[in-house]
Amino acid sequence: MSVLAYIESSKGKIKKNAFEIVSYSSELAKQLGTEIVVLAINVEDTSELNKYGASKIIKVSNSELDNFDSQIFSNVIAQVAKHTNSSHIVISSSLDSKYMAPLLAIELDAGYLSNVVELPNNLNPFTIKRTCFTNKAFCESTIESDIKIIGLSGNAFGVVENQTNSSSENFEVSLLNKKITIKSTEKVSGKISIADADIVVSGGRGLKGPENWNLIEDLADTLGAATSCSKPVSDMGWRPHSEHVGQTGKPVATNLYIAIGISGAIQHLAGINSSKIKVVINNDPEAPFFKAADYGVVGDAFDVVPRLNEKLKAFKAQNS
Repeated sequence: MSVLAYIESSKGKIKKNAFEIVSYSSELAKQLGTEIVVLAINVEDTSELNKYGASKIIKVSNSELDNFDSQIFSNVIAQVAKHTNSSHIVISSSLDSKYMAPLLAIELDAGYLSNVVELPNNLNPFTIKRTCFTNKAFCESTIESDIKIIGLSGNAFGVVENQTNSSSENFEVSLLNKKITIKSTEKVSGKISIADADIVVSGGRGLKGPENWNLIEDLADTLGAATSCSKPVSDMGWRPHSEHVGQTGKPVATNLYIAIGISGAIQHLAGINSSKIKVVINNDPEAPFFKAADYGVVGDAFDVVPRLNEKLKAFKAQNS
């Protein structure tokens, strides 16, 4: 039996959340007294995974897997899980993995728990802590099936270095027939992605129009952050839907989330609640976001943000 860690990649490069997945899987394998096997699909260089405890790396290379398809990927992971006799599969809580996990559970007749934040506190029965009620509370859940799928919440466990010399194996998979046809894809280049960012600067309707988005972008450039927006902003076409964060958009679990001109609707707060530090800038002292924020500034964004940006630039210059 082994622990299988599925890591995500993009254009042949390992995504940032992969290192947390491998770190968690390594510690879980220690608890279970077994080894960790890492599944890397279309990854050019896997050597960096040795820093985080990988015992073995299974490499799957197939150009048909360049674009994510939940049904095909779940079947590929199931094939590798059976090949490695894996009793525990660890995946991320990204949108792709959340789409895929139920299908994988069916493939393996496995139990699945999402939004996991800690290692199991009991192995028999297998009991683990996870978030619930849109990250407003914690609960302890158990899996009784022989095979268990764990969806690790982003930025919950952290990255733990544990240098190893892993072996590797190239594995040939049989692909299902595609049921989805991709006509085109549009990807933003040259920007930090929301999924990989440590800091996210987000804007809402308080910015009054797309012509004022330079406030968000300038602050993000200073902080080395990704930019995002609330749902109304993307619905009005001020920003692309790829930047929409919240319960109905992309979930955010970053170290610092700065909300500018966002009132804090329930759906938005649910999607960003896993962020460690939340800062809000809003001229309405009654905005719901202030109740959820760690730090708040009541003021006009057009006055506060430029001044904040200048102070940050000066601080960086002094410490460079």
